[in-house]
Amino acid sequence: MKKQIKYIILLFLITSLFGVDKAGTTAAKFLSIGVGSKATGMGGAFTSIADDATAMYWNPAGLSFNKTKEVYLNHANWIADISFDYFGFTIPVNNKTTLGFNITSVTMDEMEVTRYGNENTGETFKAADYAIGSTYAINLTDRFSVGLNAKYIQQTIANSHAKGFALDFGTLFITPFGFNLGTSISNFGSKLMMTGDDLLIGADVDENINGNNESVTGTLSTDYFDLPLVLRIGVSDEFKISSRGSIVLSMDAISPNDNANYINIGSEINFFDGLIFLYSGMNSLLLEDKESEFSLGGGLRLPKNSLSINFTHEQMKFLGNSQQVSISINY
Repeated sequence: MKKQIKYIILLFLITSLFGVDKAGTTAAKFLSIGVGSKATGMGGAFTSIADDATAMYWNPAGLSFNKTKEVYLNHANWIADISFDYFGFTIPVNNKTTLGFNITSVTMDEMEVTRYGNENTGETFKAADYAIGSTYAINLTDRFSVGLNAKYIQQTIANSHAKGFALDFGTLFITPFGFNLGTSISNFGSKLMMTGDDLLIGADVDENINGNNESVTGTLSTDYFDLPLVLRIGVSDEFKISSRGSIVLSMDAISPNDNANYINIGSEINFFDGLIFLYSGMNSLLLEDKESEFSLGGGLRLPKNSLSINFTHEQMKFLGNSQQVSISINY
């Protein structure tokens, strides 16, 4: 009966993905970049695992569920020489409650300003994205937890910027059938609109009127854009493969507001009671024009779980490959 229930849930996750193609445009797209070497190495199928400080991104409920007590640093050499960094810090308050703090940043080198008819201006500009969040997670029972992450978002390019706030909400549940079930909704918040000095222009209010001020300061108006809202539903289960090793299999069904629905799958194998880990995964399955092909990674955890180091390679189709490395300290 337990196996039948598992198959029914898996079938529901797969069939729920076939719907209307919602491909479009959202702001703050950096919020869709997968965080963490382990989670990325497992193809982003991490909603029902969420057992480190990156849970604040994937599923905030994982902090209290796994009693996370960690300082976490992650760096990724992302596409087009873009640096993607994540910092997480978690503090268990008691046996039921855990607090967390996280910073996500996307930065790049200075770029040259080019204008129509004048490509060599000698000017430069910078662009960067940031998200700063705080998480609260609580175990409602010994098998069920909920979590909330509130974050401030800012995108900057040259002298223009967009700012906003968003919430992430998640649940994590150990089912009576032995496997984990996780759900999360990410980036529920206000729309973003670009503002700033770069949108100020000199304008002639009416060219047909002689003698009026031809240098009135005007402001270009930009559209409001939604945040990349995403719903995740994930299942995972652990199986013993030896007296000192096990394998975890996971699958996530993803429904974003700016693309078609898709599936992520991943696996984790650990040896010597969790001393060595190997990861593999594939994301964006069933997505017609997916960019990521597969991911592979590994990690080392020192005895007593005091220090962990993980590395992941993600194979891209057109944009170049990406690598992530993370260091975490359990205190």
